[in-house]
Amino acid sequence: MTTLDNRLQTDAPTLPAMLFTPLRVGALNLPNRLAVAPMTRVSATADGRATAQMADYYEAFAAGGFGLVITEGIYTDKAHAQGYLFQPGLADDAQREAWQPVVDRVHARGGRIIAQLMHAGALSQGNPHRSRTKGPSAVQPAGQQMTFYRGQGPYRMPEAMTIDEIAEAVDGFAQAARRAQAAGFDGVEIHGANGYLLDQFLTAHTNLREDRYGGSVENRLRLTLDVIQAVRQSTTADFVVGVRSSQGKVNDFTHKRTGGQNEAARIFSTLGTQPIDYLHTTEFEAWRPAFGEDGPSLAALARKHVPVPVLANGSLHDATRAEGLIARQEADFVSLGRGALTHADWPARLRTGQPQEEFDRGLLAPIADLDNAVRHRAQAQPA
Repeated sequence: MTTLDNRLQTDAPTLPAMLFTPLRVGALNLPNRLAVAPMTRVSATADGRATAQMADYYEAFAAGGFGLVITEGIYTDKAHAQGYLFQPGLADDAQREAWQPVVDRVHARGGRIIAQLMHAGALSQGNPHRSRTKGPSAVQPAGQQMTFYRGQGPYRMPEAMTIDEIAEAVDGFAQAARRAQAAGFDGVEIHGANGYLLDQFLTAHTNLREDRYGGSVENRLRLTLDVIQAVRQSTTADFVVGVRSSQGKVNDFTHKRTGGQNEAARIFSTLGTQPIDYLHTTEFEAWRPAFGEDGPSLAALARKHVPVPVLANGSLHDATRAEGLIARQEADFVSLGRGALTHADWPARLRTGQPQEEFDRGLLAPIADLDNAVRHRAQAQPA
């Protein structure tokens, strides 16, 4: 685990070289400050196995110069974790074996790869293992299912999880982390953001429980802490463990924490006591104040309260904004989504001064899978 003192002693180079300086995250030595953000691509087999096409996709980011690649959300068990049809999993050994070629291809290009572990909870819109959804409480999620992930209509009313089902979910994260390490991943990222299960427990209006998992922010954070501990205990000390945190949700994009900055500070302070190696914050525009017209960004607040590197995400395909966050010590490294989808070689292009094109939303529509992206790029080529 990187200490805060060691982190702040790093010499800060002048722009624009800052994005290309090395960084140590846990036991990982990253060659630069550029990561690929987790992006759902719903391109696995129907039974959740990674494919050769996915190996090509992830390898391209490492070949293009990204120092770290974080996978799309990977479901953790065959109960209620799966969120989308054709989502990849780490819920059995066949799925683990399917990930190994992907990991090997990224490593062969000099990259590092982390598996994001995700439990969809009440936001599940495509799960062949269970017909019902589960969440902290019987509260119907806001918004509509995402059509570009093959969803339709409103989210279903979830059932409140029992204590045994909570324990099953925690064990699912632990077993998926163990399989991730066996597959050769360099670490895992626990998805505690964007409205999925751990964030549902943390959010006051979706968690109406009256047991030890509900009520105070400390109780609502308990499931995340249980998962961190279980994942850490199921893997070796040199295996990187990160956590993702947000305010906004995939079904409630503009959501802000009811307790504002003070609540977020309490959450980050508690996470900072846990055996994690980095914290990944995500907002729509990562550099903007997160709690009103002024004040810190979410990344800056996290960096104030955790003794590990902070990874910032949110519209950072503008290199000047990305560098600015690091220069102001509001983040230690950055992750790109739209920029990486537009150019898998975004870092190489930045180094050599090649033009960066605008993101084309057709890459994700009508379905956000890899087949659609291939077709769209082919159609966009001049005759």
